[in-house]
Amino acid sequence: MSGFPILTLLTVLPVVGAAVALWSGRHARNVALITTLASLTLALVVWIRLPVDGSIGLVEQAAWAPSLGIEYHLGVDALGALMLVLSAIVTLMSVDAAHRVHHQPGLYFCLVLVLEAGLFGTFTALNFYHWFLFWELSLVPAFFLIKLWGGAKRGPAATQFFVYTMAGSVALLVSFLAVFLSTGSMDFVHLSLLASTGELEQMVTAHLGPVMLWLAVGVLAGFAVKVPMVPFHTWLPNAYAEAPSPVTMLLTGAMSKMGVYGLLRIAIPLFGPQIAQMRTPLLALAVATVVMGAWAAVAQKDLKRVFAYMSVNHLGYCLLGIFALATPAAGAAAEASQAAALNGVILQMFNHGVTAAALFWFVAMIQTRTGGHRGIDDFGGLRKPAPVLVGLMGIALFSSLGLPGLNGFVGEFLIFRGVFPLAWVAATVSILGLLVTAAVILTVIQKVFTGPVREHLATFPDLHHGERLALAPVIGVIFLLGLVPQLVVDSLNPTVMNLLAHWRF
Repeated sequence: MSGFPILTLLTVLPVVGAAVALWSGRHARNVALITTLASLTLALVVWIRLPVDGSIGLVEQAAWAPSLGIEYHLGVDALGALMLVLSAIVTLMSVDAAHRVHHQPGLYFCLVLVLEAGLFGTFTALNFYHWFLFWELSLVPAFFLIKLWGGAKRGPAATQFFVYTMAGSVALLVSFLAVFLSTGSMDFVHLSLLASTGELEQMVTAHLGPVMLWLAVGVLAGFAVKVPMVPFHTWLPNAYAEAPSPVTMLLTGAMSKMGVYGLLRIAIPLFGPQIAQMRTPLLALAVATVVMGAWAAVAQKDLKRVFAYMSVNHLGYCLLGIFALATPAAGAAAEASQAAALNGVILQMFNHGVTAAALFWFVAMIQTRTGGHRGIDDFGGLRKPAPVLVGLMGIALFSSLGLPGLNGFVGEFLIFRGVFPLAWVAATVSILGLLVTAAVILTVIQKVFTGPVREHLATFPDLHHGERLALAPVIGVIFLLGLVPQLVVDSLNPTVMNLLAHWRF
């Protein structure tokens, strides 16, 4: 290990903050705010210090248990660093939104910070054993945050969330144990190199027989639950609806990106040829995730469930882009399409994280002002008593719709730009998801924002100065990345080209 261990510090900082918050009582939220602000600062430093060639940098490596293939190996490229920044932003937003936690605030904010540490560890670890510890670590605080502070049906929702994600983790673990028994390595970089030359498949086949395809299925299942992908998505609406809104912000804004990140960091680099073999059914599932997620949102009457299914829909675009590029590139045009799709997927991960977290933040504000109401039919005419809240929430809604000039447009545009030449049928059917999403968002605007003001909403308070100040940076990011996306794309593209150059389909 050489140089300043900034990635280790970034992961340890929330753990220290969690320990302090646990014993801080009513000051726990202030401790969490300070910790998350410091974490965001460090994450931005990591982003600034990335290698310009798109390779993995800021590497920290030390022996741990060499005989077991375990080592302490950290490093990030632009993909990992952008997820660190996203996790830090969303956690800060969640802590800021949780200003009404009165039941055991020390434990609540302790669990939030432990969850942040799990996210940071997942996005920096390059050894499976180390990575899997953080992958599982993030599950535990999320379960208790739902179980202890959730709604009336929090028990079944938390249990369903835990069982589904644990089943996915078991599938991941079994597949990687098979890889380790065949290669003696758990290092992502080394295994990716073996996969790029075809040696990984040869070694697995020599030790275990022709099981590589089944190992790929296990890995895909583990990540599909986390994203989630249809039909592994049924835990999500219940968990999102029953979790406190600040916790839902973490689930949708950061934790769901762990699954997409795993596909890009582990599944595609190690099992590219096998995923290419399953490309058609995987594209069908991605299209189903896009279209069915949007249609399911139409049928919901609870704002949180509407936005939950919209999250399924938006993450379906990421799956569409990933599975579409899982084919050998033939010529410069195909390579350009793959690069566009992958850039779009990574941007979509970031943009959806910020926008979806913002939407659930607005839901939290509405619930606070109405005593917990969040049904679409419970409102009407909010634009008159609360023009600022409605205006800012409208910006987040139109970003989710993909309106040009806002951040949501850029990722979706690049995904479709890349997918159409690679899988035009899947891209064409997926456009239905865009149309249905527009109908969903316009319905929310019509029923919640417009029309005559309900009598019980006549004194509905608008955002106070503190809330406006807290939301200003989020709205600024939505506009900034919508108007000047090259701020991220210029740093992201070298990593995209580096990833594509080393993937084998």
